[in-house]
Amino acid sequence: MQDGGMNEAQSADTEDKTERKTRQDWLDLALKTLVEDGIDNVKIQIMAKQLSVARSSFYWHFESREALQSAMLDEWLRKNTSPIIERAMRPASDVIMAVINVFECWLDETLFDPPLDMAVRLWARRADDVRAVVTQTDGIRVDALRRMFLRYGYPEEEALIRARTLYYTQIGQYTLEDFEPAEIRFSYGPAYLHIFTGHQPAPKHRAHLAKCIEEKYFAPRRARDGERTRD
Repeated sequence: MQDGGMNEAQSADTEDKTERKTRQDWLDLALKTLVEDGIDNVKIQIMAKQLSVARSSFYWHFESREALQSAMLDEWLRKNTSPIIERAMRPASDVIMAVINVFECWLDETLFDPPLDMAVRLWARRADDVRAVVTQTDGIRVDALRRMFLRYGYPEEEALIRARTLYYTQIGQYTLEDFEPAEIRFSYGPAYLHIFTGHQPAPKHRAHLAKCIEEKYFAPRRARDGERTRD
């Protein structure tokens, strides 16, 4: 699956530099194609046509299609795993506030991209090497949540099960997609906090959660809807 890399890389030397796209342009299109059409359609020739460049320009940035796929996985890890770890490690006054910090990832699409996560999981069903990366990544995410619960005094086994419950519940919900309106789903937020932590959220927790939902979820969507209306 080298896609004629060596010969085309040499021919790319003569290509007009103004025609080339950046590495990020290729990577962004590859991820967009993965989400919308699946890994089988992440092909150099197809993407070159979409970018209006010569096929050979791909090799200025990637040695092969496999190198592109590796970069796609790295980008997925950066976009969808680093924020979870950062939020799980963020200091909080109590465990409920800590869980709300993690909730930000599920509310803010700039912190966690659900369609991309699901697309990578579908890809993993067909490729053992990708499945290994996804399995390892799930373990890293769960471990970050487990360590979060440990910091607030939960026993080792309980911390692990609570971490799994929190994480698997959210990933499972993405798999089900939009099974209920967001307003209804978020109305259960305090109950989820209770189930995930074993503690009843106080008014300050409810207020903080409501603020996060408004700022991270509803406000950006209203802004986008307003931009579409103006267009």
